[in-house]
Amino acid sequence: MEESSKLALPDAFLDFLKVNGLDPSIYTASDSTPRYIRLKPGCEAYLEEVEAEMKCKIEKVDWLPGFYSLPPDIQIASSKAYQEGKIYGIDAASGAAVLALDISAGDHVLDLCAAPGAKLCMISDLLDDSGSVTGVDVASHRLAACRTMLQKYALGDRCRLFVSDGTTFSLLPVGFHSESKSCESALEEKGDAFREWTSRRPYKERKKATKARKTVASQLVLGSQHPELIFYGRHSGVVGRTRSELYQSGCDNEVSSQGYDKVLVDAECTHDGSIKHIQKFEHWGWTTLQRRVLDAERTDSLTTLQLKLLSNGFRLLKVGGSLVYSTCSLTVAQNEDVVQKFLKENASAELQEINAAKNWPCKSGQIPNTLRFDPLTSQTSGLFVAKFLKLAI
Repeated sequence: MEESSKLALPDAFLDFLKVNGLDPSIYTASDSTPRYIRLKPGCEAYLEEVEAEMKCKIEKVDWLPGFYSLPPDIQIASSKAYQEGKIYGIDAASGAAVLALDISAGDHVLDLCAAPGAKLCMISDLLDDSGSVTGVDVASHRLAACRTMLQKYALGDRCRLFVSDGTTFSLLPVGFHSESKSCESALEEKGDAFREWTSRRPYKERKKATKARKTVASQLVLGSQHPELIFYGRHSGVVGRTRSELYQSGCDNEVSSQGYDKVLVDAECTHDGSIKHIQKFEHWGWTTLQRRVLDAERTDSLTTLQLKLLSNGFRLLKVGGSLVYSTCSLTVAQNEDVVQKFLKENASAELQEINAAKNWPCKSGQIPNTLRFDPLTSQTSGLFVAKFLKLAI
């Protein structure tokens, strides 16, 4: 690829930027935008070793705990630290969205658009040995990548993954067995209960799962299929539960008290704030950009989807809980407009100031208490972030 500073943006995209009040120079800044990594907690002693292997200086990101920046041309996938699960790549703006959740010990967290998994790993990191995290994504192959990441970084102990449409997902956090009752004794009492996860399942189970996957798409459309559980950790609350216990959906009163403490909705979008993504169209063809980013019908369908994802994520939040909505689009339509519509439809939703953001290198959005990251301002990829509190009404 040519240097991004030489990237010639087509007139149609320049018009798109003008309509949305975006500076075209954003798209020539990524040759100076660092690459970011998160260091797995407990691996700080390996920093010098990582620097020596990559032959570059790794800079600590002062405003984001656990994050480090590298020169933009450094590749991490072939490094020993990456292969051994000591580091993983995640943009600092994405890390900020997770940090905005203000995760506390014991929280039950829902990541409603979990793939490809870096934010899910960070959530699991922050929870440590308490609470639970539920990852949901409509694309089974992308959610399988999340499973691979969790296993690689040994972060799946308190996690469960469901292939499901995030606009209709309705499962609450599962209750946990008391410490006095072992998983083994629970299994003895319930012969049909979930046993500890293993990728080497018996042939009959694999055959049944394969059959379910072949029909899951049509059944999801019909609303008659439970979300497909493709992974669960030993302490995720699944082991020892029966299918009927796992797949119970709560009524509104139950959600108010037993819903998720924190919800992340990093919604599907046009990805126009991801500068590296836009640069790929130079190879894919700019006509593809027209269909994927600029097409008005696609934008309309995406904003409808975003509002549905945000609304369902908020529905699953307990009273007093917090939800973070983010997209890697820089357009008003997919960010502030969605937030405005959502607030009009949800009297129990209140936009919150993000306390952690006082030292973040970002701009305020067009609505108070919303934030925008971009390469020129933040030295990160583009991202919009809004945080909501669920009130009792």
